[in-house]
Parts: sequence; C-alpha cells; structure tokens
Amino acid sequence: MTTKQTLLQRSNSKCELCSAEDNLSVYSLPPEEQETAEQSILICSTCHGQIAQTSPVDEKHWRCLNDSMWSTIPAVQVMAWRLLKAFSSSSWAQDLLDMLYLDPEMQDWAESHAINILADESSDATLDSNGTQLLEGDTITLIKDLDVKGAGFTAKRGTVVKNIALTENPKHIEGRVNGVRIVLVANFLKKVV
Repeated sequence: MTTKQTLLQRSNSKCELCSAEDNLSVYSLPPEEQETAEQSILICSTCHGQIAQTSPVDEKHWRCLNDSMWSTIPAVQVMAWRLLKAFSSSSWAQDLLDMLYLDPEMQDWAESHAINILADESSDATLDSNGTQLLEGDTITLIKDLDVKGAGFTAKRGTVVKNIALTENPKHIEGRVNGVRIVLVANFLKKVV
C-alpha cells in the first residue's frame, strides 16, 4: 500500500487538520525528507496552500485545530502544535497551545521545525485581545497599565476609551485618554459590548 493509500484509510478520506474531503494530498512534516505514513499527514488544498504560503492565510480556517489537536496520530498532533505556535500571538491559539500536551519525544519533534505563517496584513481587521473586531467609534477598555511616552502619565487598566479611531496599521487604534489623543496597541484592549 502506498503512503497516500495508508493515509486515506487512516483519515477516512478526510483532511486530518480540517476534515475537508476534496483535493487531498500527502504532506510530509519537515525536516523529514522521506514520505512515510508515520511522518506525514493527509491535508486538503486549502490547508496546504496556507502552510506553503501559496494562498492567502485565513486565520479563521485554523480554528479547526481545536478538534484536530486531540488526534491520536502523532504527526497530526505535531502539526497542530506547530500551527498553533505560528498563530500564538492570537489568544485563541495560545489558549489551545496551553492545553496541548506532547510527550517529550513528540515535543522535540514539534520544535524541530517552525512554521512561519503570516497573515496578509493589508486585509487584517483590527482585533482586540479576545479576537473581537474593533470598528471606528467603538468603546474599549484597557486590560493592562500602559506607560504613555511623552505624555508623562500611565493609562491604567480598566480605563474606558470611547469613540476610537482606526489607523492604517491594524494592530493600533487611536483614542483619547486623560484628554490626550494617543495610539494604543489593540492587543491590550477589550471591546465593550
């Protein structure tokens, strides 16, 4: 039996990451050069394109790792860990990564290669610390104390900032704190609903 046939049987003809059933192919986990069932997973063209950086990255697609990270297949667990690590700046991925336990040998395998998935910055929405999209005019609260350079004060945790403005950089917003208009990093904010 070929590696692909073995993986098709193992995965019930579904992508081992997102469960898609179309356009499946074998993906050998780097740094391994040989294509064996133990060192490979079966993935769809959407997953492959984003991992290989040949198609735009859709971070929402990778929420599927919430299920696939619990696979009993070591190669699937290692790939899920690598992908979660690549998205670890997002709170949802970091939360899943904190739950995922790999035995020491699998952890070494997972850490032996990093995946550099970069989302298309031009299409990114501005997201708060919980991954909620921020829009022009929203109200937010600070989730930690922030030193405001040049203004001589610290914006305290829990400070409410109303009527925010988005900037060209999706990682920043502008808002008025203590009567001063400042730029704030979206990762340190929480949208008030």
